[in-house]
Amino acid sequence: MCGITGLIHFDGSSVSPAILKKMTDAIAHRGPDGEGQWIDGNVGIGHRRLAVLDLSPAGQQPMISSSHRYILSYNGEVYNYKELKIELEAEGYWFRSQTDSEVVLNALTAWGVKALKRFNGMFALVLWDRKERTLLLARDRYGIKPLYYSQQNNNFVFGSEQKAIISIPSFKRKMDKAALLEYFTFQNIFTDRTLLEDIKIFPAGYYGILDTKKMNPTFQEHQYWDFDFREPDYKVDDKDYHFELDRLFQQAVNRQLVTDVELGSYLSGGIDSGSLSAVAAQSYPYMKTFTCGFDLNSASGLELAFDERSKAEYMSYYFKTEHYEMVLKAGDMERCLPKLAYHLEEPRVGQSYPNFYAAQLASKFVKVVLSGTGGDEIFGGYPWRYYRAVVNNNFEHYIDKYYQFWQRLIPNSEIKTIFSPIWDDIKHIWTRDIFRDVFKHHSEELYTSEDYVNHSLYFEAKTFLHGLLVVEDKLSMAHSLETRVPFLDNNLVDFAMRCPIHLKLNNLSKVIRLNENEAGNKSSKYFQKTCDGKQILRNVMRQYMPSDIVKAEKQGFSAPDASWFKGDSIEFVKQKLLNRNANIYDYLEFTAVQNMIHQHLNGVQNRRLFIWSLLSFEEWLRKSL
Repeated sequence: MCGITGLIHFDGSSVSPAILKKMTDAIAHRGPDGEGQWIDGNVGIGHRRLAVLDLSPAGQQPMISSSHRYILSYNGEVYNYKELKIELEAEGYWFRSQTDSEVVLNALTAWGVKALKRFNGMFALVLWDRKERTLLLARDRYGIKPLYYSQQNNNFVFGSEQKAIISIPSFKRKMDKAALLEYFTFQNIFTDRTLLEDIKIFPAGYYGILDTKKMNPTFQEHQYWDFDFREPDYKVDDKDYHFELDRLFQQAVNRQLVTDVELGSYLSGGIDSGSLSAVAAQSYPYMKTFTCGFDLNSASGLELAFDERSKAEYMSYYFKTEHYEMVLKAGDMERCLPKLAYHLEEPRVGQSYPNFYAAQLASKFVKVVLSGTGGDEIFGGYPWRYYRAVVNNNFEHYIDKYYQFWQRLIPNSEIKTIFSPIWDDIKHIWTRDIFRDVFKHHSEELYTSEDYVNHSLYFEAKTFLHGLLVVEDKLSMAHSLETRVPFLDNNLVDFAMRCPIHLKLNNLSKVIRLNENEAGNKSSKYFQKTCDGKQILRNVMRQYMPSDIVKAEKQGFSAPDASWFKGDSIEFVKQKLLNRNANIYDYLEFTAVQNMIHQHLNGVQNRRLFIWSLLSFEEWLRKSL
């Protein structure tokens, strides 16, 4: 795992070694084991190394091909690199290291961009072709590893993090107000925008080509892969699906145990991380596991169940792991906010500071950690979301219903008022169009409720999962820790996308028969957290895990912030947000925001996500503009 960066001057001026080093230094936390810079006139490429495979100097980057034509800067792990290496050796390629980086370099040399479809793993990479004077950028199928780029001041700049780009002295920082509206609608950014104008996040499943020989170089993006959830083309016995999931899941986990450093696993108390730990522990005796719990002395209501340490401790005993845990209190959120904002770079999905502390804990003992991210998104872990939009008149009706549900922070009815200080700049933007555009390459001819559920799975994999992966990467790499996500193994994802909905969800047929306009709460139980979802995974995992864990309700990794914001952290919230001089009020209307905050503090409505987003935005403004 590493950090990549670089720049190209379109005016032909030479890249400054001092500036390129400043860019790589900005992401030193991503790679404390080594650094490298390569400059050829107006092209400069940098790299920071976190050594995980082949710890010798042979793995240093930027890596130059044997022909001296190609220069690679690469961040990630390709888990099928040994199989690809055998093929490449048969074609006459030779290797001087045991790294997957050199396999990636030779694969791109031999097969061009077709190699990207053959990589099973996580990666962001850049490849400079000295002969053709073209730059290739590419990102893995799912967006596990981030990559940003910018075109400003006659420069093309790129990096694993925005820090590398903004460290260039000539870069001008300016708020992207459209991205701000997008974030405060969805608590996420669905497009390629960031909160800084002129910095884009390169899309997952794409490669891009920059041809610098042209008079006016243009950067062209090409999609090489996309999610495609749909019902299978032919009927297969349910037992065969269970058998195949068992085989593919074990294969995925064991593939990702390959490392030359110590490896551990998160163990949150749920089925996803528990499944990984159960299978990994069979091949990795006394594996280290890590859990973050929460002090619940001031929690109330549903949040009293948010601490899952007892479940994690039980599974650690069951799997015989070496277990470590820490307990978070309200003050820990307040303490870590400046560091969190610095490393996360901009607000993204969820209240992510528990992930920051979990990575900090794991990094004290291991260099690589397994995470259960992706299990919910590919196997249908959020049935109360999908069930809201399975009975529809047509595709547009579906979009309206699902869009309404995903307005996580500010509903449409309040947007104009809350954004009144900048309304003239964003009034032309319709966030429903942004939502609908997620499906722009997807079919609108939907006939069954299963079709609608598969569309919801597609939407959440493209947006929610991508946001989670960006957060996971930034906060683990803040502690020089590599996170691996076995649920996003290519073969396992391909299987999950063809797995019938009836093997993922229990109650779909009941929900289809509901009359949503009927009085009473007959449908409410289907729209709440239940033991439904991921049924096939639950069934397969019965042979490896305690039955009460397999049957348990879905529990997200969340702190009891709803209680803390109006209890232990109330003074912190007031100091930061009930203050007319706060930076956020250059963009948001003071009275409207205050009213929403007071709704939470007075117990009228749970606004924890909104308050967290305001705190994150305030900290971002203090550091970034």
